[in-house]
Amino acid sequence: MSELITINQLADRYVTELCALSPLFASETGLEKTGKLDDYSPAGIEAMNDLDRNTLAALAKVEPTNEDEWVTKAAMTERLESALAIADDEIGALNVIASPIQDIRDSFDLMSRKTEEDWEAIAERVAAIPAAIGQYREALSWRVGNGRPFPVRQVKNCADQANQVATSGILVELEEQDIDTSAAKEAFADLAKFLPTLPQTEVDGIGAERYPAHLKYFLGSDVDIDETYDWADDQLAGIIAEQEKIAADLYGPGTSVREAMDRLNADPARQIHGRENLRTWMQETADEAVRGVSSEFDIPEDLRRIDARVLYPGTGGIYYTQPSDDLTRPGQMWWSVPEGVDTFTTWTEKTTVYHEGVPGHHLQLGLAVANPNLNRWRRLVSWTSGFGEGWALYAERLMADLGYLDDPADYLGMLDAQRLRAARVRVDIGAHVKGWTADQAWEFLTENVAMDHSFLAFELDRYLGWPGQAPSYLIGQRLWMQERDSALERGESLRDFHSRALALGSVGLDVLHEALSRK
Repeated sequence: MSELITINQLADRYVTELCALSPLFASETGLEKTGKLDDYSPAGIEAMNDLDRNTLAALAKVEPTNEDEWVTKAAMTERLESALAIADDEIGALNVIASPIQDIRDSFDLMSRKTEEDWEAIAERVAAIPAAIGQYREALSWRVGNGRPFPVRQVKNCADQANQVATSGILVELEEQDIDTSAAKEAFADLAKFLPTLPQTEVDGIGAERYPAHLKYFLGSDVDIDETYDWADDQLAGIIAEQEKIAADLYGPGTSVREAMDRLNADPARQIHGRENLRTWMQETADEAVRGVSSEFDIPEDLRRIDARVLYPGTGGIYYTQPSDDLTRPGQMWWSVPEGVDTFTTWTEKTTVYHEGVPGHHLQLGLAVANPNLNRWRRLVSWTSGFGEGWALYAERLMADLGYLDDPADYLGMLDAQRLRAARVRVDIGAHVKGWTADQAWEFLTENVAMDHSFLAFELDRYLGWPGQAPSYLIGQRLWMQERDSALERGESLRDFHSRALALGSVGLDVLHEALSRK
């Protein structure tokens, strides 16, 4: 890399080398059409780590020549250092949301199915599954060899997921398209049998020593964990007080929050029956938001389309995938519906559409992808959960401020989402640092979250297996609100603040603060 002369060239070179190491990244961003899979072996992961180390060394030798390059250098340095700090935990990662099982399974969702070449790429990926699972099993064995047992709940749930891939879902669907999936299904079935043979532990938390590095990875900032834990409790108290007032306004004095929610859930006018009706409602709500907030944000024509998708059977997660590099594949919000769930409530989920769509993830990630002034790393690679999830949660509050949640029931749904994120901070720090048991965490969640228990069970498994990610929403929103208030105090308009901040791309929270503070 010694021949590189600018920071932006270095950032673009990183993307090129990342594509070579991660076919999934290349495919998902639309940079390459490939059916290959990543190398999940210890050697494959170490190659990624080497790319990060070499890039850091090269960055240290180059000085920024303008503000844009300063942001890139600061953001890349922080992101790569934070990733390397938890690199060993990525070898043989096993959890219900962000490990190779889900990477492989979900990789088919964004693959085009329009041309013969598209179907050849899909067949190539199916054929690559046995080797990828073999590499993953090698990484799992590496973890065992380093004396690190796997939490029982992650083993059980991931084995169930692997078995589900082998017996239903995408591989069965592709088999109906005359693609030979037999070896792929066998690989997942064997993995489902292999996982329970691994050494296991009843301990879910990673402990106070390892947790700070994981939290920093998701925030791009060091925070006082004890202060944050106490602050989240204060946030919960304020949210609950607001909810209690709305419950009384809706159904009279003395109505509890839970009773109000139960009555709203039972209200036929606020129910959706059937997955296709859910998808239609999501699409209509998202489209309405795009039209409505166009006066508040600069939304390019290419980003005015967002597609609503429903996956079934699924895990219970709701998420967003960004547009392809050339914007030919639109941003998409996905609802992964668990088996047996067929009724949904609009009062809880309108705020979710704003979170995943506009002005949430679709606006934040879409603007980065569509920004020709950003290098490829900042457009396509850079992601910090505290920035992105913090923005999306901030966007929910913003939509309330703009009048889109004036219906008290919809506003109560937004508060329920805020309460969930505050509860996440307590649960995540509690389980990984404070010694909470899974039973304690479950009791706390069921007391504070109105979510269907089939979804909530997945949420708990997610927090316990993905340390540091769950708190990033509320902590990120905290910084976004602080930065907004500072900008307004300086006389900056809200529209200009949003445009300036989102034009940075997804950077760590410390870099966001410094970039917005620099003259």
